[in-house]
Amino acid sequence: MRITVMCGAGASSTFVAQRLRGAIATRGLDHTAHAAGLSSYPDCLDGTDVLLVGPHLADRMDDVRRDAASRGVHVAMLPDDIFGDRDGERAFALAEAAVTPMTANDERNPS
Repeated sequence: MRITVMCGAGASSTFVAQRLRGAIATRGLDHTAHAAGLSSYPDCLDGTDVLLVGPHLADRMDDVRRDAASRGVHVAMLPDDIFGDRDGERAFALAEAAVTPMTANDERNPS
């Protein structure tokens, strides 16, 4: 799975992507994670399976979801406090949840 973390300029997403790579490595998975800024949007969707979007881009989510859906990319919004996480575990869980089909008993909010 290829995961892209997108924020405004690509700085805060770099920290999240780096920590996410650590969570991926801990599991021994063949996933990748990289950062992108708005300047690379929508090209950053190419080859991406999951797009994790910084909370400060909430006002763009309708467009992002539309563009991503047209390319088969799953989308999840990162929580406001994600940048304080040290291990990338929550970001990894969000990426996994974004690609996992919901069941009738699942209480998650769809992305």
